[in-house]
Amino acid sequence: MKTLSLAKLKKGQKAVIKSFTNKTLSSKLIEMGCLPGETFVITKIAPLGSPIAIFIAGYELSLRKDEADSVLIELIL
Repeated sequence: MKTLSLAKLKKGQKAVIKSFTNKTLSSKLIEMGCLPGETFVITKIAPLGSPIAIFIAGYELSLRKDEADSVLIELIL
């Protein structure tokens, strides 16, 4: 499967977190439940593309586009 950025997904798409590109931000995201191997779905995207809301670990989390760009994922078809 192809690895891409979370920010590239569209509303309703599901994916699995693989890794992070920003070490500092990754520790904050991990504390919020964004663990490698965790499955999530895109629930909302603001009209200008930021923020992006995902449903992960039983709750909805909003990420800025630059934060979402640092999350590498694999799309679930």
